[in-house]
Amino acid sequence: MTAAVMRAAASRPRWLAGPIARVAVGFAVLSLLSGAFDAPDLFSRGGIAATLRFTAPILLAGLGAVWAERSGVINIGLEGMMIVGTWFGAWAGYQWGVGAALVAGVAAGTAFGLVHALLSVTFGVDQAISGLSLNLLAAGLTRFLSSIAFVGIPGGSITTSPPVPDFPTISLPGVDWLLAPVDRANVPILSDAAAVVLGLLTDVSVLTVAVVALVPITWWVLWRTRLGLRIRAVGERPEAADSLGVRPWHYRFLALGVSGGLAGLGGVYLVTVASSLYREGQTAGRGFIGLATVIFGNWNPWSVTLGSLVFGFTDALRTRQELTVGVLLVGLGVLCALVAVRRGLGRNWRGSLLYGVPAAAMLAWFWFVRVVPSEFVSFAPHLTTLLVLAFARQRLRPPAALGEPFRREDTG
Repeated sequence: MTAAVMRAAASRPRWLAGPIARVAVGFAVLSLLSGAFDAPDLFSRGGIAATLRFTAPILLAGLGAVWAERSGVINIGLEGMMIVGTWFGAWAGYQWGVGAALVAGVAAGTAFGLVHALLSVTFGVDQAISGLSLNLLAAGLTRFLSSIAFVGIPGGSITTSPPVPDFPTISLPGVDWLLAPVDRANVPILSDAAAVVLGLLTDVSVLTVAVVALVPITWWVLWRTRLGLRIRAVGERPEAADSLGVRPWHYRFLALGVSGGLAGLGGVYLVTVASSLYREGQTAGRGFIGLATVIFGNWNPWSVTLGSLVFGFTDALRTRQELTVGVLLVGLGVLCALVAVRRGLGRNWRGSLLYGVPAAAMLAWFWFVRVVPSEFVSFAPHLTTLLVLAFARQRLRPPAALGEPFRREDTG
């Protein structure tokens, strides 16, 4: 017994140090590359702030997907719930302020989530068809509403809203005074680290802080409360849960309402923090990217957060210089080359080839071309989504009843 405890205690630091060490090494390599190729945008203060702004709506969609899919329902309608969140958030925001925008956007997303529950849980409509129909409905509905509410108003049109006020920003006291000189010193690695901290802790919207707080709240509710246990039970074995008096319909309705509310909050974020107005097509597929983060994160809020950061960073690259994307390409090429060498030393020739070919392609591209076309940069988030879906490992463990409708007569 003592030996087992000692082994567990000895393995814990290694488990913690492994990911931290990899992130630190990767950061150091990219920092040195950005300095060598004169690409300061990679870890600039503005770049990190942009990453936060692009990450938050994807994270909200991902958390919404966690709630829905942990209850056993696939929520492809997240994109439509974000769309109505953007429109109603902008509509209420430009008239009555950010508080009204928050309430209206979340309420609209929740309403669409409950409609999805009504169609898929009560009426038994295929969950994918129900979600896709809501996406189409949201796109058509918001355009129709824009023609009524925004046309003829100064700054508004059938595709855009008048300007919407932003949430206030906050900073951690003393951080700017302490780290701004380090950032300006241009010391390799150290200055980039200071810029990252400044981008994360200064001039941050209060809504961004709320979004970050929703991650531990979601984890605590779903994994540490009776409500969360019942939601997860409904997603794993709805028949067994029903036999114990837990009504699967009730908890799936609740989970989908929360899921839609989170997606609607993501829409509010897009019109108040990420930009200052509503634009048609503003969500740009972030609801679908949020679904990809759930697969990336194995239906766990913490891992979904990490996946959202990856997608948010690639999304923020649209606002960076093309050379910055090229430096990132070099970093990925070096990483793939190291993995290929490691697989080759282990005589895993297939894995070595799988990583070696893209490594050679990325390094060769940078060597001969250097600048990545802006069209490719714009497509980067969607390409990352496709790669995650294509190379997701078989060890992923989705809820057992995910996508399966529940009927009491099925229990016999």
